Amino acid sequence: MTIVTRFLVAVALVAAGLASSGCSYNKFVGQEEAIKTQWSQVENQLQRRNDLIPNLVEATKGFAQQERDVFQSIADSRAKLAGASTPEQKIQAANEQSSALARLLVVVENYPILKSNETFARLMDELAGTENRIAVERMRYNETVQAYNTSRRQFPANITAGIFGFKGDYPLFTAPESAKVAPKVDFSRPKT
Repeated sequence: MTIVTRFLVAVALVAAGLASSGCSYNKFVGQEEAIKTQWSQVENQLQRRNDLIPNLVEATKGFAQQERDVFQSIADSRAKLAGASTPEQKIQAANEQSSALARLLVVVENYPILKSNETFARLMDELAGTENRIAVERMRYNETVQAYNTSRRQFPANITAGIFGFKGDYPLFTAPESAKVAPKVDFSRPKT
């Protein structure tokens, strides 16, 4: 081979490399933008959970507490009536029971079906739906990262990635060790 032929072969190889790297460059740019967009979707769902769930838990606790208080006052007044020995004690206990029953009637009139069951069901639906949304967005993020990381490591795209300084592997979203334990939502009243 002559020097001119070698030179032409070298120029052709460099031209082919540059041509193929241009395609890889654009692909990497698109993939990096897709990763950023997908990560923002994960963050959106995490924010939704942070905004929604505590409010639903408080609303559920409020309904449950209101209903619990009414039923507790009925039980307390019934116990006082059963333990009353004098007419004055019986009158006072009967009046307390009448008051408690009146509050129960108001709750039942305003809410023919007691709301705590409904709000608990809504809370559970929202918890499941929110966690599913987060799981879907995490999966999409991981798929986008996997595509980028794989492309960046393949030949000849790895040369383009090195020349143009495309970031090393993006991290996959992995669950922490604590995620292996099922979370607990506790509505019990503190012991007094």
